[in-house]
Amino acid sequence: MLVLKALHISFVVAWFAGLFYLPRIFVNLAMVPEGSKAEEQRLLLMAHKLYRFMTPLGVLAVVLGLWLWFGFDFAGGWLHVKTLLVVFLIAYHLYCGQLLRKFQAQQNARNHVWFRFFNEVPVLVLFTVVFLVVLKPF
Repeated sequence: MLVLKALHISFVVAWFAGLFYLPRIFVNLAMVPEGSKAEEQRLLLMAHKLYRFMTPLGVLAVVLGLWLWFGFDFAGGWLHVKTLLVVFLIAYHLYCGQLLRKFQAQQNARNHVWFRFFNEVPVLVLFTVVFLVVLKPF
């Protein structure tokens, strides 16, 4: 069980690294001046590769989390809240993919300020999940 926990935590950390950095690339993309095609293409390539890299990490984090939950019978209301937050993170991840496709199609309608706030969402979720897991308040 400890090996599964260690793997789960490792994949969660790696997934969150992508969830933290991809929206930061979106901030930079939203700030690219008109006519800076090389900069825009470089950032799009970085975002595309990061999204492709972080997606399997997220899948492995979720699969191992479910294995831990159902294989070892964890219980408590805190776990249900954590699960809802994970579902939200999955939706956030998928929405990042949608935003990336909009950037690639030159259809982004949001400014860098919006992306700066959007970038903070996974941080808030991470703090909440860590406190739920460690404190198990209910």
